[in-house]
Amino acid sequence: MRRILDLPLFVILMGISALAMYVPAAHALTLRDHATARPFFYSGTLFLFLVALLGLATAANRPGNIARNHLLAMVAAFTVLPLMLAIPFNEAVPDTGLFNAWWEMVSSFTTTGASLYEPARLAPSLHLWRATVGWMGGFFMLVMAIAVLAPMRIGGFEVFFAAGPSGRMTDASPGPVERVADPGDRVLRYAMALFPTYLGLTLVLWVALLISGDPTLVALCHAMSTLATSGISPITGPATAPSGMMGEVLIFLFLIPALSRRFWPGARELRVTNRIWDDPELKLAASLVLIVPLILFLRHWIASLEVAIEPSPAMMATSLWGGFFTVLSFLTTTGFESSGWLEARNWSGLGTPGLILAGLAITGGGVATTAGGVRLLRVYALLRHGERELERLVHPASIGGGGVVARRLRREGAYMSWIFFMLFAMSIAVVMMAVSMAGLEFEPATILSIAALSNTGPLASIAGDAPINWATLTDSTKAILVSAMVLGRLETLAIIALFNPEFWRN
Repeated sequence: MRRILDLPLFVILMGISALAMYVPAAHALTLRDHATARPFFYSGTLFLFLVALLGLATAANRPGNIARNHLLAMVAAFTVLPLMLAIPFNEAVPDTGLFNAWWEMVSSFTTTGASLYEPARLAPSLHLWRATVGWMGGFFMLVMAIAVLAPMRIGGFEVFFAAGPSGRMTDASPGPVERVADPGDRVLRYAMALFPTYLGLTLVLWVALLISGDPTLVALCHAMSTLATSGISPITGPATAPSGMMGEVLIFLFLIPALSRRFWPGARELRVTNRIWDDPELKLAASLVLIVPLILFLRHWIASLEVAIEPSPAMMATSLWGGFFTVLSFLTTTGFESSGWLEARNWSGLGTPGLILAGLAITGGGVATTAGGVRLLRVYALLRHGERELERLVHPASIGGGGVVARRLRREGAYMSWIFFMLFAMSIAVVMMAVSMAGLEFEPATILSIAALSNTGPLASIAGDAPINWATLTDSTKAILVSAMVLGRLETLAIIALFNPEFWRN
């Protein structure tokens, strides 16, 4: 195991990816789809030999700044590694190109879930490969967030440390995660701690969806996409799955770990509060999941009064459930749509409130989870800061309560959150301008920019008046949006850290 740690992180990722290629190869072989099995088997074997050669060449060259090299490895993992993942995909899909295959793999590995291909065009093993790549990308972010980004205080942890988690960690006192000597040891430690839970939850959800009536491939892809929040599906999502509402309930429950890091192993070292009911991320998420569906339900109810259709109580209950499921799905940047959500639109005659769904995707899930977006902790810090400023308008001499952690969260934490939020808003503006110059109109440019930066690919087919097909975009537009996916997954602060001169000094 020590010899493996001595290898560069990117070489290790290449080895894991090469081994993963045998999964769709074996699946295609069982289906007697030899045209799909051969590219994955040959590519996996070839890349394993390449990884062995690279491992022998780089094992003795241990880098001086391992944290910097791990951050660079994260950039390469979302840009260069998908090129390796795309080679068997490109060979197995007829009438496509390497650029489109690479774009598809970047979308999957960043857990964006946008696709250039209709579900019927891809073989079942290719759907399995997309879901597997997204599942690996979600686990990669789970590990790297706490092993690499947390000690550097980026990726949402800049707010976390400013708030003083559990009243112990402050700017002057590094937490337990920073007292581990080697970043490579941290990566191995958290990978070993997280993988059994991550795999176990995926298997449990897969079996539960099978029992609910889903076919094997559909259940597995939805299970992996739920834990990774990638929204990848071999069909059009849970709304058309045979498991029906029972399957949606199961997916709803397994989306909850994307709201807070405290549901994953290792969270005891990094948490704002000791009690789960005081967790700011869960409190904000619960408020959004409860309030937003009720508002949307009232919107549909008022609209139904103006038409001749009188919805039944069962129809109303189904539409209300559809709101709960869809809101949580977009809040965690998964992008699954409920069948009840579709039914509510049918009996009310109203379209999808795309602005609300886009706002949920921008808000995002918990810090150091598989979800994307701005993150709940940052939004919570900004809300508490705004609340405190309103109190000071009424009582200028008042002293805010809530303890030391709350005060630091709405002061230093809100300051760091505002910086990131402005960077995120500027990123949306820049991407919108770039894709508009590439030929898109304002509305699709806005939707696609938010979908890419928040890593919520299904937003493109739901948020607008008409679904936006990613495949119809020009190559220049695809290149801009795939760059936005990588930026949204890594976050702006991590990119800025690479340009810090102090970061490059030995």
